[in-house]
Amino acid sequence: MSEAAPSTVLVVDDETDHADVMSEALLRQGFRTHVAHDLSGAMKLLEKHRFDVIVTDLAMDKPRDGLALLSHAQKLTPPPPVILVTAHNDVPTSKEALKQGAYDYIVKPLDLDEFRAQVLRASERSQLKQQNEILEARLNEQGGFENIIGRSPAMQQVVRTARQVANSDIPVLILGESGTGKELIARAIHDNSRRRKARYVALNCAAFNESLLEGQLFGHVRGAFTNAISDHEGVFEHANRGSVFLDEIGDMPTSMQAKLLRVLENGEVVRVGSNEPRRVDVRLISATNRDVESMVSDKTFREDLYYRIKGVSIRLPPLRERREDIPLLVYFFLKQTARKYDKEIDAVTADAQQLLMGYHWPGNVRQLQRTIETACVMSSGPMIRPEDLPAEVRPTSASAGASSLVGQTMEQIEREAIRQALDATGGNREQASKMLGMGERTLYRKIKEYNL
Repeated sequence: MSEAAPSTVLVVDDETDHADVMSEALLRQGFRTHVAHDLSGAMKLLEKHRFDVIVTDLAMDKPRDGLALLSHAQKLTPPPPVILVTAHNDVPTSKEALKQGAYDYIVKPLDLDEFRAQVLRASERSQLKQQNEILEARLNEQGGFENIIGRSPAMQQVVRTARQVANSDIPVLILGESGTGKELIARAIHDNSRRRKARYVALNCAAFNESLLEGQLFGHVRGAFTNAISDHEGVFEHANRGSVFLDEIGDMPTSMQAKLLRVLENGEVVRVGSNEPRRVDVRLISATNRDVESMVSDKTFREDLYYRIKGVSIRLPPLRERREDIPLLVYFFLKQTARKYDKEIDAVTADAQQLLMGYHWPGNVRQLQRTIETACVMSSGPMIRPEDLPAEVRPTSASAGASSLVGQTMEQIEREAIRQALDATGGNREQASKMLGMGERTLYRKIKEYNL
């Protein structure tokens, strides 16, 4: 850990010599310490300072003073992890304290190496909890677009545009690679529109051949084709007065494009096997991962349909272009998965976060979600560690890790490392300096130098 930005530990023990030994052991490791020799002294220090970890003797003036301090610490915001120091005959009481929320206990006489390692783990846990509070606050800022996770400039622009168009009937074309979250944007636009009380119906145009696609879009009547044993309404009728989301519209056959254009122009659908037009009132939102403008030039996508569906275009950036959003996305998916599988995992270690930040994510947000879900299932502890991540996210050799640095100057590499550390810690410079192993003054100077 960095000596320039140490975690702060409160050491409490009524035996002065023992308290001094613990404090000195932690000081040598790079921690900052405050020492108290009784419960009242500890309480006074807690009123004045915020501590990352509390180490307290279980029995002091009274046999359960350590438990009283634990109870008080749990009422703090945020509550720091508490490590109890106990004699052999008090181990059962310490084990009971674990059920009451103590982080851990250690038995006298202390193994100082084990003691320091224990405090270091507790400190890391405390810092990750603080980061989670920052991330939780950021998630609560979304205001109506709760599932659109991201504070990067690119995603903020996406949300601003979506908000502006939501309550109109302007067609929206959402562009972006697979896995970037195009349907989430479409759903958010509908949910924030005047049509939100009516149906939102989604259809993937790439999932059907031409004949089936026509029936899915516009419906069919009984006997229109083999197995058409009853009338069936298509998505446009089903979503009447609501919104239709056509995903992968760039894969729609050109003959179907002409039929869709007629529906959009006159607001009427004709079911397959019928000649009777039916009026529909829908708001169209469409999406594609293809370059539609090039398709228009190549005559594989109708120009008139293109201009009909792109009243407003929204481009979703790939995850590699908004890496600063990764910590927030990781926290969001971790909460979802832990709740789904009833697992007590609420954080990602700094090393694992660094791997997640450095990966190129060809499958974008969808791949990140699956990665966190897998890691959560595979993890056996309270935090996701590098070994819990899928193999493709972990470098297999030194050369694999270095390949992404080829062609970059040392200044570029350092600037990116600082940027990622600041993103991962929610802008907390003290925590970022710890992650980087860099003094706070040096970090401040570098932030100014690189205009971060």
